[in-house]
Amino acid sequence: MAGGGSLLTLPVLLLAGVPAPIANGTLRISIVAQNLVALGTFRRHGFSELKQALFLSLFACAGAVGGALLGVRMSGPWFDRIVVLTMVVCTLLILRRGKTGKAPAPGPGRRWLGYAALVFAGAWGGFIQVGVGFLLMPALNRILGMDLVRVNMYKVVIILPYTILALAIFAWQSEILWLAGLALALGNSTGGWLGARLTVSRGEPLIRAVFLVAVAAMAASLLLRG
Repeated sequence: MAGGGSLLTLPVLLLAGVPAPIANGTLRISIVAQNLVALGTFRRHGFSELKQALFLSLFACAGAVGGALLGVRMSGPWFDRIVVLTMVVCTLLILRRGKTGKAPAPGPGRRWLGYAALVFAGAWGGFIQVGVGFLLMPALNRILGMDLVRVNMYKVVIILPYTILALAIFAWQSEILWLAGLALALGNSTGGWLGARLTVSRGEPLIRAVFLVAVAAMAASLLLRG
């Protein structure tokens, strides 16, 4: 399910006993891998706005530095509670069926508002990554006026550089479980393939139900552990 990968993989690492800063950093390996694959796919399908997308990624990178430096220092029960709260909010957004509406044409004021929103999204992505798509989509669609096809393409290009930057900060300040991160990358790819097949054969309601049960179980486990 789109937007749900980090929502499951970070709690899995935490429940496996991986310290929060290490889990938070290790997660970034799979994010880099999946966005590299997505970027290659978009390029093959003619995405031609790479320079503009990279320009926007600079704002997210600026925020990601501070977010990652905070993330490497955050651990213990408070980090678990932040993860659980983020899981709940993101799950509600995933399950909500809403319309994006018509994107407005951005003037100079809206562009600067969009840049500020990208800095905030980058800071959140650097800090925890989970749910960052729900910050980037309104910034690109509602504020900067992009259609949803361009939003998905831009989102990949924006996330990739700041995630590499955040991964470097976590590797410098903490520890990265590289083999576990590569396993997560493989698991994300397999899960995406399986999810697509299940969606076609059994329908989206089944995927939503399984996803909701998994998130609820992990959230409860994080709250009750220790």
